[in-house]
Amino acid sequence: MIALGGLRGTRLPEGNFWRADALMRMTYENRTTPPRSREERAALMEKRREDAEKALDERKKADDAFRANYERLKAERLAREAAGDS
Repeated sequence: MIALGGLRGTRLPEGNFWRADALMRMTYENRTTPPRSREERAALMEKRREDAEKALDERKKADDAFRANYERLKAERLAREAAGDS
């Protein structure tokens, strides 16, 4: 058993978590992909912003279509109810 702070007597799972520092040893030399340059980060942020705007536009169109259909069906239902009462 490994004692860690308030975890005395607690058995930790096997694998990456059996040592407290096993996940804290990442260094920049061990990275599989090199860090992005300032221009790459800016381009990525711009692309994400454009994608978000496109998604918001699509969502707004879908919401507008849903609302129009809802109002149409509501008007039809009210017309049927009014015709049934007469």
